[in-house]
Amino acid sequence: MSTIIEQAAIAAQQGNWSLLHHCLQGLYDQKNTTESQSFDESDRTHLLNLALQAIETGDFQERWEAAKLFGTIGQEAIAPLIELLQNEEADPEARWFAGRILGQFNDPIVVISLVKLLTSAEDEDLAEMAAQALVNIGSSAINALSDLLIKEDSRALTVQALAHIRHPETIPSLLSVVKDPSPAIRTSAIEALSSFYDSRIPPVLIDALTDTSAAVRKEAVIGLGLRAHQLKDFDLVNILKPLLYDFNLDVCQETAIALGRLGSDAAADALFHVLKSPATPNLLTIEIVRALSWFGSPKAIEYLHEGLYSASESICQEIVSVLGRVESVRLKSRATQILIDFLNSDYSTAQKTPIKQAIALSLGQLGQPQAIDSLIKLSTNSEEGVQLHAMAALKKFT
Repeated sequence: MSTIIEQAAIAAQQGNWSLLHHCLQGLYDQKNTTESQSFDESDRTHLLNLALQAIETGDFQERWEAAKLFGTIGQEAIAPLIELLQNEEADPEARWFAGRILGQFNDPIVVISLVKLLTSAEDEDLAEMAAQALVNIGSSAINALSDLLIKEDSRALTVQALAHIRHPETIPSLLSVVKDPSPAIRTSAIEALSSFYDSRIPPVLIDALTDTSAAVRKEAVIGLGLRAHQLKDFDLVNILKPLLYDFNLDVCQETAIALGRLGSDAAADALFHVLKSPATPNLLTIEIVRALSWFGSPKAIEYLHEGLYSASESICQEIVSVLGRVESVRLKSRATQILIDFLNSDYSTAQKTPIKQAIALSLGQLGQPQAIDSLIKLSTNSEEGVQLHAMAALKKFT
């Protein structure tokens, strides 16, 4: 056993962490010299135990210095580090260092352990560390992980690991499992593939829209929506439109969001057809109203206008709110007039206090002079809440 390791062992036995830190620093300085080649298997075992002891019980600086030694120790450090990483009763900082050190090793078992931590850790710092460690490993672990896909018992975690690496080299492996019998595996693969801009992926996402799993369909819709403007060769409106009527409400809502990102008149037509249907659930209707508000087009504004007179009170309030957030200068005047006309209409919902308050707020946000007379009238309303909203809106004109 080398002299420095003997000194370090004595320091650890005595609980002299300052001396142990000094010895470990000496070992780190020594490891890149010819003398470091004299470490035999027994030395490395002692070194591993000492370094682990420093990681488990030392202060931050001692752990930092000990972490530098694991590159010298090599692969035999993986198992005890994983054990420490998975020990929920251990010091969180010690687990953090264990995960950070594991990020130096190109080993599929390490990747899977980090993914397990990433998907289950309640501690935000630990989760962030696991994500960064996966990034550090990067493409070097992809081949090893791809080989594990043939093992059914570990395939789900392997796909999660590949998904978290977010590297183009994972695409072939992820494509190989998009038809896996497990919905969870298909979902992870589709979600990960959606983050890449690759010509092989859009047809796979489109095909996944008819998957039997709602989770898979949802991820496919999200993926297509995020790349809507890069897929001009695809008729995405007609491809996505059937999903507005999906049996799963989450899929319907994501479809509304995706069509909102398209921003075309055809997409607005598809959304309005569902908006005006009395059978449309409130949650989906609200998502459609918000999606139409993103268009910034005259047609979308007119569809919101029509929706005011056929919707429930909660939907009316949402429409009034999004009209107040119109940003296009050329549409602000029209949005203001729609709100004024609705306020002055005989429609019963327009006379309810929450709606009048929302109208006052939106008119103030739009800031169009044509709204002043209506706001002055609202400021004399019998309801104090309406008065306050109207007066607050009027202050924006001064």
